[in-house]
Amino acid sequence: HRAPIPGGLVMRITGTPPVAAAIQRMVGMHAMMLGEGDTLVAAAVKIPGGMRLTVTAHDTSNTRLVNRIRGLGFIGLMTEGEHHQMHHLMVARGGMMMMH
Repeated sequence: HRAPIPGGLVMRITGTPPVAAAIQRMVGMHAMMLGEGDTLVAAAVKIPGGMRLTVTAHDTSNTRLVNRIRGLGFIGLMTEGEHHQMHHLMVARGGMMMMH
């Protein structure tokens, strides 16, 4: 489920119990990474079966960025950032996430 909100997008990502645990680890970590700069504001909250991810533009009047957030959606936003795909796999499996 996804819905536009002022300045961005809110998404609900859920799955069966084993998948939900991976969702909670991966989405929680990625939300922190998305919010590290001064471009995006990201918040992840545990919900039954997964996470609710809210991503907005820091400058909500930046319509180009707001449209990019909405266009990327969950999968696209998961590709944002300067970390490896392997780190996503490690987090999903419950391993430590090492930063270079």
